[in-house]
Amino acid sequence: MAPRILLARHGQTEWSLSGKHTGRTDIPLLDEGRRGAKLLGERLHRAPWDGLPDVEVRTSPLLRAKETCDLAGFGDRATPWDALLEWDYGAYEGMTPDEIKAGRPDWLIWRDGVPEGETIAQVSARADEVVAWARSADRDVLVFAHGHILRTIAARWLGEEAFFASRIRLAPTSLSVLGWAYGAPALERWNDTGHLD
Repeated sequence: MAPRILLARHGQTEWSLSGKHTGRTDIPLLDEGRRGAKLLGERLHRAPWDGLPDVEVRTSPLLRAKETCDLAGFGDRATPWDALLEWDYGAYEGMTPDEIKAGRPDWLIWRDGVPEGETIAQVSARADEVVAWARSADRDVLVFAHGHILRTIAARWLGEEAFFASRIRLAPTSLSVLGWAYGAPALERWNDTGHLD
């Protein structure tokens, strides 16, 4: 079977709750985020996942992703990887979309990018690195990371430009699976938060 990539977005933080762009600011999970991470782990340790005994695990080195990975029960198997860091939002770090749009009413990150941070092309190149690694694996892989980089990875997995990620939302502590259909890259599961219900 061709390898799949399982995507786990980190749990809720103070900034994700308020809608602030959280790129490289290293903030911890809220209690709600820690609870969600444990519930995600319980789900992945039950059928049909059964703890994913053969999966290779990588995580963003930022605290919110590493903590989610640890609480989900995969920390002892995870390798930190800078390719999974969130978008460097530069001058827009810590700002909400409404605050940004006060000065740039038509702004859309997926089209316009950010000043003094990573370009869309740079984020897309990191996503391509993750996709290439996942496709070269001889087994499924599991990554713990952040909303915008995971959405970009999904777009690139599907062969789409990064802009496609503007059309696929991703909630904190969600589970997604990128796999195959009829030999072509496909979304098997997206933004699944059933474990939080």
